[in-house]
Amino acid sequence: MSSDIIHFDETQLPMMKIYDFPSGPYPTRVRIALAEKKLQSRVQFVMVDLYKGEHKKPEFIAQKNYSGTLPVLELDDGTLVAECTAITEYLDALDGEPTLTGRTPLEKGLIHMMNKRAELELLDAISVYFHHSTPGLGPDVEIYQNPEWGFRQRDKALRGMQYFDDVLKRQPFVAGEAFSMADIAVIGGLIFASIVKLPVPPKYEALQAWYARMQERPSVKNQPAFSVLTATSD
Repeated sequence: MSSDIIHFDETQLPMMKIYDFPSGPYPTRVRIALAEKKLQSRVQFVMVDLYKGEHKKPEFIAQKNYSGTLPVLELDDGTLVAECTAITEYLDALDGEPTLTGRTPLEKGLIHMMNKRAELELLDAISVYFHHSTPGLGPDVEIYQNPEWGFRQRDKALRGMQYFDDVLKRQPFVAGEAFSMADIAVIGGLIFASIVKLPVPPKYEALQAWYARMQERPSVKNQPAFSVLTATSD
């Protein structure tokens, strides 16, 4: 291990801003990455209210993120980085020890493959179901809905749960032997599943056991999303 990694001091990093919605499944992905890298003290969180549609306002789209989504990382020089994977890549590389995105070419390939599958087969599918087949963020934000498409994506998410259950029967983490951003993406998907009341079927025991184990991980257990879910289930 090189000396620049040994002597890395996160307190010397300039402050960053992250535009997010604390209990949202996508912002939670970045919050977990920050906790894994012990960078919470270097971030100022800026609340963007999804239910008020603040992320879709013309000024936010023009000034912060063309896609109108959260989270968005803003560096001290004004550089903006959107998309969870891109933000995680940046944060993970700051100390020269990329524990979440892979150290070797093989690790990087497997992690990015499984991260993408977690997005396509679970997280994004549930997002489509939420926005199209439930009240979503409300009538002021959900201007167009296609319920049939949403229900198809719900079914896709259930198939995704089966896929990850099969994966986790063979290995302890989503991309292999170590925790990575692929695990974080699946956690985000299961948070979203709870929000839309789409529980993991009991027969997917490996996925359920993995999720229970993940919720005991220090970077995961104190996330605002879980506090909100606990409160709404009482």
